[in-house]
Amino acid sequence: MHRIAIAVWSIAAGCAIAAGAASAQSYPNHPIKVVVPWPPGQATDVAARMVSDKLSTALGQPIVVDNRAGAGGTIGSDAVAKSAPDGYTLLAGSSGPISIGPNVQTVPYDPLKDFAPISLIVQNPYLLVVNPSVPAKNVKELIALLKANPGKYQFSSSGAGSTSHLLVAMFNHMAGVEAVHVPYKGSSPSVNDVASGLITYTLETVPAVNSYVSSGRLRALAVSTAKRLGTLPDMPTIAESGLPGYDMFAWVGFLAPAGTPSAITEKLSADIRKVLQDPDFRAKFAVFGAEPTTNTPAEFARFLQEQSDRYGSIAREAHIHID
Repeated sequence: MHRIAIAVWSIAAGCAIAAGAASAQSYPNHPIKVVVPWPPGQATDVAARMVSDKLSTALGQPIVVDNRAGAGGTIGSDAVAKSAPDGYTLLAGSSGPISIGPNVQTVPYDPLKDFAPISLIVQNPYLLVVNPSVPAKNVKELIALLKANPGKYQFSSSGAGSTSHLLVAMFNHMAGVEAVHVPYKGSSPSVNDVASGLITYTLETVPAVNSYVSSGRLRALAVSTAKRLGTLPDMPTIAESGLPGYDMFAWVGFLAPAGTPSAITEKLSADIRKVLQDPDFRAKFAVFGAEPTTNTPAEFARFLQEQSDRYGSIAREAHIHID
């Protein structure tokens, strides 16, 4: 009986593998839907639409972008987690609902178990900016100012538990400084109040602060990533300016529901890598201050685990939790 059971299991496993291979060979044979859990025009939406347009040509099938905004990206993300794992419903995942949200609040999905990673598509660096009236011309001077006046100055974010909140929390923790957090509903009002002088500093995406910096309404001190940006080669990094090891950014990537055949996720990942190898296409992301980045499904899975661990550590150390 034991041998019969093993034989039956082997046949079943072989059939499952064969079925997965067959579905991957004919994939895709009808339109694909990419769910963006944010409103149109948001950074994730822009990146997803740019890549989807090129990927559609590579796959020979239309890709329809479906914006399902709400609850910090969790509504659309949950919808994909509960979709059929056939490769025809994908998620334009991002650091907020996948790496940060689950570490600061209860979400209806497991970001590491309910999705099949496909590939990163872009990393979004942040700029540390201050109001021009702040007597700090670089990162070391800002840290010295904050240390000399614990609790006196304020930093803003696009919301409690947002990417910008955790990036500044990490900056404060590594620098050993104390400042008052002022959360806003979105990056625009957050940045505007730093420019108005009501708030001392913040970390926000390049597109969110670029016009303010160009007009002199904000002073940019450093970029959040470990390496300098190709589009801003003269802007130092936070790591080289006084906080070695600081390397923070937002990300956008494609994921599928857990259980999607690996042959399908591997094919999508390979095609995305080809799309993002085009120099002209990569240059288009520079307009948004973004860095095109790809990886394999296995590499993306490790990346997601690392990001979850890192943000979880920040949230615990800074006592960040949203009820």
